[in-house]
Formats: sequence, structure tokens, C-alpha cells
Amino acid sequence: MIENFDKILQAISPLNSRQLQLLPEDIQDLSHQMTDNRGERRLGYMNESVQLTAYSRYFVWWNLIRLSRLFTNLPAKAFPKDNCFCMDLGSGPLTVVISLWLSRPELRSKKLVWYCLDLSNNSLKLGEDIYLSIAAKTPEFTPWKIIKVKGSFGTHINEKCDFITCANMFNEIDQTNDMPPEFQTKKYFDQLLEYSTEQTKYLLIEPGFPKSARTLSLLRERFINEQKQILSPCTHTENCPMNGFNAYTGSSCKWCNFAFSTENAPSALRNLSTDAHLQKDRAVLSFISVISDSKKQSNKENELTVRITSDPLKLSRNHTGFYACSKIGLLLLEFCSESNHSSGDELTIELKTAIEKLYVDSKTGYKKIILR
Repeated sequence: MIENFDKILQAISPLNSRQLQLLPEDIQDLSHQMTDNRGERRLGYMNESVQLTAYSRYFVWWNLIRLSRLFTNLPAKAFPKDNCFCMDLGSGPLTVVISLWLSRPELRSKKLVWYCLDLSNNSLKLGEDIYLSIAAKTPEFTPWKIIKVKGSFGTHINEKCDFITCANMFNEIDQTNDMPPEFQTKKYFDQLLEYSTEQTKYLLIEPGFPKSARTLSLLRERFINEQKQILSPCTHTENCPMNGFNAYTGSSCKWCNFAFSTENAPSALRNLSTDAHLQKDRAVLSFISVISDSKKQSNKENELTVRITSDPLKLSRNHTGFYACSKIGLLLLEFCSESNHSSGDELTIELKTAIEKLYVDSKTGYKKIILR
């Protein structure tokens, strides 16, 4: 259905030929407002018809691709159980809810109630129409109940929720606030807890920008201190070696993000990107998946679990390399043969050498593991 998302939207909210002709220009204008000209963007910009159309026809489509790719690759225990209340913060046109319906078919049979919170009633209404249209194509399942709530992060709702999601919300908040994440995160975390039960699962996703990735890293610390488990992407509970400290102001500190190629994106979307002069070769995101169980399966003494955090690197002797995150910090993995791994993959490596005796790469200073 993602392949034909433009046709679904056209059936729900049709554009005439003139509007379709102006769409690439409107998308480009909105992109500028969301990036370099964001100071000119009104807080309730998604209540405006032209802005909402550009957002839903382009940005929602790309977000469905990013989120569906992520959700497909997360373990089942990251997602809600049957008969629970869920909350999507900064829901916009229900992009997270729609992505979950499309990418996790096993959730369709569950009785879920979704509180979808956003500043724009128009965006929520459009999102509900899109969701119900897509759900109607699988008539054997009853659609989840959607409760639309107009408001900002912190708005009261009547139920505590067992599953809380948000996508791009902290990035939007950070764009309207000059305070660094270090001064904001406690407030964010306390508000998340206000919405939560003791068993709440969280799935927080951001676009992969340094500042919002830093926010997630700081939230990660607080969840760990509350004895929660970071189910993904973290393979450990040690200090984050990609915490993004001051990366958004130009420091050399790395921030946690994952990328994948867009070559398999729908051709109509890629053509629209070209027409709007916003070509995408890669889609990037940062995220944390949190569950209430603080116990994570431990490795054997000679094993190390790592998460690949980079694209493939060309090394000498036709070897392939990747940077990876682990409990001992960032690593350089060197594969002696061709590797099919990609950014985001989790590997458990059987070490042939004690950790303290691992070779240190002279260029990066990272410990290096050679895999044959």
C-alpha cells in the first residue's frame, strides 16, 4: 500500500490539476520552513490546507517508508499487547499508527485504543481518514479505536497508556526552543512518566539530526536509571559512545543514527522528490525502544554483542569495514570477505582475543575486530 500511497490520498482528498502542478513547489517551500527558514513557520502550520497537503503528499510518504522499515526489524516485544491503551505524541496525520498497521500485521487483531495528540485538528482528521481507508483494505480485522486529542505535549488525557510512541516530536519542539537538550530532557522525561503505567513500552523516533539524537541519548540515560531496558538499538547499558554531546553546535562528537538506501522507494515518490529538488539517496533516523523488563540476556564470557552504525567502509586488501557500537565503546569491524551487513544490524561476535588485547586502529583509536 505504501507503493500507492499517493493514489490513496488522491481518493481521500483529491487535488485538481492546478494543485498537482504546484505541489512540488509547495513541498520545497515547506521543506525550507522545516529547515533553514523554520523561524518563519507558524506553530499550527499543519492547520493550513496548502501546508498539510504538501506534508501529507511528501513527508508522510517518506516517513511511512522510514518507520515501516524500522518497525519491521524490531522484535515483537517492542510493541503493545492486546487490550491496551496507546498514545502517539505529535501524531500529525497518524503516521506512526498507519506504519504499525502496515508493517506489523500481527498487531491488527489486537484491540488497541489510540490517543493521538497533535496541535492540528485538520492533520488528525486527515490521518484518521487515511488510516481507516487503509484498514478497510483488510476487512477481516477491526480497526483500532482512534481518539483524537487537540493539544501539545503535556496535554492531559484520561487514561494511563501501556504503549507510547512519537516520531519527530522532539525535533519539532527543539526547533522552537534555543535551550540545549541537557536543560530540556528532565521535563520531557517527567511528562512521559505522567502518561505511563509501570509496564509502559516506549518507541521514540527522530529524524537522525544531531540535536534530537542528543535528546534521545539523554532520555536513554534516564530510562536506564529507572531500571528500564533499552531493547533497541543499544546492546549495552554503559555510557553511550555516540551521545551527540554538542554535535549540533559543530563538535566532532558522533551521534547515534541509522541510514538505509532509498533506491527501492516508490518511483512516483522519487519523481516527486526530483521535481521538488529534494532528491534523497538515503533515509536516516534515530530511535530508542524501551520496555519495562530491566533484564537483558547476557553474553557468554567470550562473546560481544554489537550494533553496526555505519555504511560499509572500503579497507585495504579488498576488506569491508563497519563502525559498530558496543559496551566497550565504538569498534571497527573488518570483514576479510564480502559482507552483506548494513547499518542497524546486530551481531554477536565470538572473540578469539581478550578485550583488553584487541588491536587498536591507528586512524580512529577504536578497538578493531577482524572477522574471517
